[in-house]
Amino acid sequence: MFGKRMKLFKLLGFEVRIDASWIVIAVLITWSLASGLFPYMYPHLPPGTYWFMGVVGALGLFASIVAHEFCHSLVARKFGMQMKGITLFIFGGVAEMGDEPPTARAEFMMAIVGPLSSIAIGVIFYGIYRLGLASGWSTPVNGVTYYLAYINGILAAFNLLPAFPLDGGRVLRSILWGAKDNLRWATRVSSAIGAAFGVGLIVLGIFQFISGNVIGGLWMFLIGLFLRNAAQMSYQQILVRKALEGEKVRRFMNTNPVTVQDSITVEHLVEDYIYKHHYKMFPVMSGDKLVGCITTRQVKEIPREAWGRETIREAASACSPENTISPDTDAIQALARMNQGGVSRLLVVENGRLVGLVTLKDLLDFFSLKVELEEQG
Repeated sequence: MFGKRMKLFKLLGFEVRIDASWIVIAVLITWSLASGLFPYMYPHLPPGTYWFMGVVGALGLFASIVAHEFCHSLVARKFGMQMKGITLFIFGGVAEMGDEPPTARAEFMMAIVGPLSSIAIGVIFYGIYRLGLASGWSTPVNGVTYYLAYINGILAAFNLLPAFPLDGGRVLRSILWGAKDNLRWATRVSSAIGAAFGVGLIVLGIFQFISGNVIGGLWMFLIGLFLRNAAQMSYQQILVRKALEGEKVRRFMNTNPVTVQDSITVEHLVEDYIYKHHYKMFPVMSGDKLVGCITTRQVKEIPREAWGRETIREAASACSPENTISPDTDAIQALARMNQGGVSRLLVVENGRLVGLVTLKDLLDFFSLKVELEEQG
């Protein structure tokens, strides 16, 4: 879902990050406010004032989204869910969970607090706007506070749509989950509704585009496409989780992985191992002792002219929780670790000894077969 992310700050134990796509949308929001909305609502102000209002309005929207996601994260933490942080991206923000909610009630409480927080923020800004009118504050101040009250109301209404994975869709899933005690079924139904909403927005966007509303139609199309894909992906994630849950890494690991000695040169590694086996990561041994691993990413950082004289001992990464896992770890945790580290292979280590290697392909092949057999049944 995300591209390159940058950490902004940390608050209450949660990291707030920004995706590069958010910079694009922030510029577009500022531009649309400064050259469109505010000049239309408050004519005859100086151009510099409109740009100032646009910047403040965009920052206020940024703060509102962060507050919305913080509310999700705080409730999730109260119910024992691990939160990785908050990331702002082109379509808003997301509180990143390490796992699915433990109960339907936890899902409901975590989901509903988002729209409620947006409503509360909108009411606060509307109160400030009314106070500003009564106190004779300047037009730019009143204009920005009114916009922030309005946009938070829109965010609350949009998020209440019963379209998974929007907050309203999560509320719907929690109700279905609680009624039937079946998370997979509840996710399938709510995801299908979310995908249908996405298709509806795509069709409406195309109609708006043809009718002459080019910008509005394009945004509807993109949001619909995002919503449809996110709904389908959410159901796939549940299928993967349910298929791998309870399965141990020991079941999937290759007990005879290809290893390399730390004394060989980088050129030897490339020619006789990478090009031969087509793997992107190899366990590195010193005799029969595991000392780390070497990846193609690390090889690329070494100048080509140094491949013939430099051994992989200097380039290899030491064993760490990011590249190793225990054979008795749940397979879903292995998948999560691969996802977090952006890797497709993990060393399986027991008592400091290499006992195997598990790959993303092994996990997904098992998932594919299990789902196929269960769906047929």
